[in-house]
Amino acid sequence: QVQLVESGGGLVQSGGSLRLSCAASGSVRIYAMGWYRQVAGKQRELVAIISSGGTTTYAGSAKGRFTISRDNAKNTVYLQLNSLKPEDTAVYYCTLYGTNYWGQGTQVTVSS
Repeated sequence: QVQLVESGGGLVQSGGSLRLSCAASGSVRIYAMGWYRQVAGKQRELVAIISSGGTTTYAGSAKGRFTISRDNAKNTVYLQLNSLKPEDTAVYYCTLYGTNYWGQGTQVTVSS
């Protein structure tokens, strides 16, 4: 069983940046990894995916502003958030893509 722990969230002004990390308790090199986000009262939405080979896919709102990456040696996946907007405010979750393994989430709040 794999545990995922997100970190790096916080409060930032509009236009600012944050780097989220997702540390896995074991090797996840063979898995695609994903970042999702959720606003209270709304459905969780996909932000980005990175395959085991490093191929990346982004939701429209993330393209050009967010970057997903992974360090298999550290069993960690990252999400670099740039040019943040108030509408990016949400709890961000990482997951072993396509599985029921999720982290507990990290709050990102962007002030205008």
